[in-house]
Amino acid sequence: MANLEEEISRRRTFAIISHPDAGKTTLTEKLLLFGGAIHIAGAVKSNKIKKTATSDWMEIEKQRGISVATSVMGFNYGDYKINILDTPGHQDFAEDTYRTLTAVDSVIIVVDVAKGVEQQTRKLMEVCRMRNTPVIIFVNKLDREGRDPFDILDELEAELKIAVRPLSWPINIGAKFKGVYNIFEHSLDLFTPDKQKATERVEIDDINSPLIDEAVGEADAAKLREDLELIEGVYPEFNVDDYLAGRTAPVFFGSALNTFGVKELLDCFVQIAPAPRPVQAEERMVNPDDPAFSGFVFKIHANMDPNHRSCIAFVKVCSGKFERNAPYKQIRTGKTLRFASPTAFMAQKKSIVDEAFPGDIVGIPDTGNFKIGDTITAGEEIHFRGLPSFSPEMFMYIENTDPMKSKQLEKGIQQLMDEGVAQLFIHQFNGRKIIGTVGQLQFEVIQYRLLHEYGAQCRWEPMSMYKACWIESDDPDALANFKKRKHQFMATDREGRDVFMADSRFVLQMAQNDFPKIRFHFTSEF
Repeated sequence: MANLEEEISRRRTFAIISHPDAGKTTLTEKLLLFGGAIHIAGAVKSNKIKKTATSDWMEIEKQRGISVATSVMGFNYGDYKINILDTPGHQDFAEDTYRTLTAVDSVIIVVDVAKGVEQQTRKLMEVCRMRNTPVIIFVNKLDREGRDPFDILDELEAELKIAVRPLSWPINIGAKFKGVYNIFEHSLDLFTPDKQKATERVEIDDINSPLIDEAVGEADAAKLREDLELIEGVYPEFNVDDYLAGRTAPVFFGSALNTFGVKELLDCFVQIAPAPRPVQAEERMVNPDDPAFSGFVFKIHANMDPNHRSCIAFVKVCSGKFERNAPYKQIRTGKTLRFASPTAFMAQKKSIVDEAFPGDIVGIPDTGNFKIGDTITAGEEIHFRGLPSFSPEMFMYIENTDPMKSKQLEKGIQQLMDEGVAQLFIHQFNGRKIIGTVGQLQFEVIQYRLLHEYGAQCRWEPMSMYKACWIESDDPDALANFKKRKHQFMATDREGRDVFMADSRFVLQMAQNDFPKIRFHFTSEF
């Protein structure tokens, strides 16, 4: 089994999360650049340059310059196999990001030096805290004017409620930015703005070395020594165990756009970040080195290739070795399945894989067999804890505008709902379809994708709705009575579960008070 253990120990699976525009996709690009996975980094924003970012490949992402679906990329770096999950920063897609966090072992958070910690970052940090996921912070855009690095560190501690420890330190910022001193490896990196190549490095054995004065000038060298002394005095020495337990976040400074400070981050990351960890199933704790394969579906993506109406289920391998064509059991249905063409991803380029190890993400062609949260094993009956669907906050009726295309619309809605971009409810009172999402932008994305990927046209009709909540009761009579009294507010979800559609906070509170035997749930896991 040494082989399996070796493979596990060289895997690093992590997600990059941030507020929109902090530079997350740019950072992903540069990490791929060091992995030799791409040769020229795409400017995410500029439409003048036709080479768009490797990780944004859906048509709508290229037009808007934002990431709307989590993409998966794997590459080798030195002896390590790195799997990056780039997540949407836009808060309308938060649900996709929450789910992705269940499939990674650690997280890199990107923070804009001028804007500091923004709301979306706080929310995502809460999810990391719930799961004790180790976090590294990358403070980006140092080549632009921003705030004092010490202020940023204080804000990170206060807002993200985690201790921080800088492992690199900037020499000035903005127009006067001269480089970064790498505390972790004791070297100095000098900054020359260049988007395509990394910068020159000066190896230093001692912080008082005259080489520093030569490189950055006496005044800045003195300030750097002063800052470092302060850091050593204020922050405890960096301890890897505290980082792995999710108690301390190492902080790096740099400029992703200028490929600066990224290699330092990557070199430190592969050394300290955790290899795949045990995953809690309902029955037992599943260790990565268990010989039998197990994994779960954390995301389903329709139409990776617009020419073929195909879905792909993303499976995170949790234990053992995944092998092509081996018989595996889908626990929810009890079916035995064989996968003839499982794929690994390099953004859109995918290649067939014969085997995969814990920490890897495998794409399995899906003809409608899978749901998010499905467990697949070599035969053992275990259930990985499901991934929650949150109660949506915006609702619209979806109407078909082209009666000749109702089949295409039906299929499109089913596949997009399988992806978990939004939730579908059927109104019990009038039989109309209701789509619920966490953000306005998703309605546009659904409409766009239905038209461009399925040739189906839809229009939205607004409805006033406060919350959808799943209901259940141990008393069948109380449930029947509730459904009768509230019949014009009742709907069912795709699983056929009862959902109460409250059109205001007041209506919801009254219902909770008037029907004490009914339990109201705001996530689909209960």
